[in-house]
Amino acid sequence: MTTYVLLAVLVAALCHASWNALVKFGNDRFFGLVMISFFAGILTIPALFWFGLPSPNAIRWLILSVIFHIGYTYFLSQAYTHGDLSQIYPISRGSAPLITAILSAVLFNDLISFMGLIGILLIISGVVIIAFAGKKFTLNIKGKALAFALCTAFFTACYTLSDGYGSRASEDPIVYTLWLFLLNGIVLMVPGIIKYRNTLFQGIQQYWRSGLFGGLMQLLSYGIVIWAMSQAPIVIVAAIRETSVLFAMFLSIVFLKEKFNLMRVTACVIILFGVLLAKLST
Repeated sequence: MTTYVLLAVLVAALCHASWNALVKFGNDRFFGLVMISFFAGILTIPALFWFGLPSPNAIRWLILSVIFHIGYTYFLSQAYTHGDLSQIYPISRGSAPLITAILSAVLFNDLISFMGLIGILLIISGVVIIAFAGKKFTLNIKGKALAFALCTAFFTACYTLSDGYGSRASEDPIVYTLWLFLLNGIVLMVPGIIKYRNTLFQGIQQYWRSGLFGGLMQLLSYGIVIWAMSQAPIVIVAAIRETSVLFAMFLSIVFLKEKFNLMRVTACVIILFGVLLAKLST
């Protein structure tokens, strides 16, 4: 992995943390996800007139990814409903790279080096430490919220692999990304219209600014990752993307005035060392 790709993935991680923080529109997390996905899809439309249709080899991966994104969106919204962002986010994002590595090895026989594996494990360890970085070393999370967070991680791993191989099968990763977000926006608007048919327009009027910004951040974050997965090992990119947990932590410190304690400092050092090993392994 080149330094340029690494820096791009870190920017994607910051964008990812930003749009996840915006999911909490009022008390309805699913509505927040629908709004962000809707605006991300809208933002792709002008570019599609320029870039055109996806390549035939990428279509099956697009269909798979849309299905996995539906599962991801549902379980993420349920996780945020039953648990706090500060714990759901690290658990769901921290588990995803390990699941991705296992599925990649089992399904595609895509093995990573020992150094790369150590780097991934260090990143995961740092993420888990952040989840425990409260005043007491305990994971104060309900069983249902934990189950939803782990299901979110599973679907994250599934769509990551689909999009990684889809970007490689596509003639242009940008075209693949644009169509993915358009299809996701269309698909998620269907349950959104059904569920919020009486309040949808009022919700759009109230939250369109946050939805537009969140959609832009989502499009940028995952678009960069899809491009990076066409340039570097999928599992390594997926792991480094989870440094978004660091950015989420810093956002909590800045905006929620949470303390930057010793455990969080330790987590930062571990994650950064893991990123260094992951980069050197490729």
